[in-house]
Amino acid sequence: MQALWREYRSTCNEAIRDRLIVTYAPLVKYVAGRLGSGLPAHVDDEDLVSYGLLGLIGAIERFDPDREIKFETYAIARIRGAIIDELRALDWVPRSVRSRARDIERAIAELEGKLGRAPTDEEIAGKLGITDEELNESLSEISRSSIAALDELWTVSGSGGDQVALIDTIEDTEAPDPQGSLSQTELREAIADAIARLPEREKLVVTLYYYEELTLREIGEVLGVTESRVSQLHTKAILRLKARLAGASRAAL
Repeated sequence: MQALWREYRSTCNEAIRDRLIVTYAPLVKYVAGRLGSGLPAHVDDEDLVSYGLLGLIGAIERFDPDREIKFETYAIARIRGAIIDELRALDWVPRSVRSRARDIERAIAELEGKLGRAPTDEEIAGKLGITDEELNESLSEISRSSIAALDELWTVSGSGGDQVALIDTIEDTEAPDPQGSLSQTELREAIADAIARLPEREKLVVTLYYYEELTLREIGEVLGVTESRVSQLHTKAILRLKARLAGASRAAL
């Protein structure tokens, strides 16, 4: 494969590019399947594959085989990004759900600042003036937009709108650094600290999903809970991370 890559980089031959696309096409199905598992039923899997294929082609055309990075790592981030970009363009997440997510995120940030620890579900619900059941219903709705939430995890202060995504820091360690208020080292430390401070079950969900690459169903089997409950735990973890990382960004100014 290395020789094929070098030949393609030197000639930009379309026939070689097509061979590379066929070789790495399973990556598109893998990423599309993983993202699609948390989306509403009306989002067509084949559409996700089509969006991801554009990301794969772009990755092949831009990849430098001389860099110390595996193509699979490079491509997965770009396939995922292409799918997320298209989903965002379609605006399939209702504004009311986005607004509710922001409300919960703000409540978590304010409570953590006041309490000095992760607030409980009861405390979050009380801050929002809703019941525990209503909070869980909101988390279930927000969980359907968790792909977008991850991609928009942290808007770096002073960066002109550049965003740092948890998923990018895990999958694509060679990506260019955003020009923000935190250095790469500080960014990684902030993320590691934010994850370490999550409640144990939420931290386990994040670890199993992003590092071990288990599905929500498989995580449910590990924890002995339903897939929908895992989805709620995942959503709470992401909202907590967004709140903490935004706070770290403000503190760095």
